[in-house]
Amino acid sequence: MDKNEIRARIKARKSLLSPQEKAQAARMVFEQLEQSAAFMLAERILLYHSLPDELSTHEFINKWADMKRFFLPRVNGVNLDILPYDRTKMALGSFHIEEPQGNDTVDVSEIELVVVPAVAYDRRGNRVGRGKGFYDRLLADTRATKVGVGYDFQLIDEDIPAERHDVAVDVVITESRRIVIKHTRQ
Repeated sequence: MDKNEIRARIKARKSLLSPQEKAQAARMVFEQLEQSAAFMLAERILLYHSLPDELSTHEFINKWADMKRFFLPRVNGVNLDILPYDRTKMALGSFHIEEPQGNDTVDVSEIELVVVPAVAYDRRGNRVGRGKGFYDRLLADTRATKVGVGYDFQLIDEDIPAERHDVAVDVVITESRRIVIKHTRQ
């Protein structure tokens, strides 16, 4: 199955979820993340600000914003800038995503944990994104722990085709599973 077929299949499955199912799944996934050593030890965490069709990060951000230093991405051409999260400095940006405003960008090397959105993941940590490569470019330059989060059905059994520039995650967390991937370092 190619990436476009995976995107179509996952989109169709997401459309069947009720608001209650979405909220429950987000709670279950982020409770698992909260219990992980990577989260407990990290001070500087890059999250995504979820779109309606993504596993919601909003409740999680609100819960931890005063205890952890959260950062969010902002689209800048073909790349992502990283800015501190401040609920008073958010505005609708590219692709109708709420993004942080300002000029106080930080380098990805300062981030200890990245919560990575994707359309789908496989058991090797490969991801299917939305197809623009924003996260692959960003993640290529980090040693931070990369955690993919999603609904159970976003963790697929078949291998996702990976190209040289694709960056895999280190952990995948869904409502009922937590998979730690052992990568070989090059």
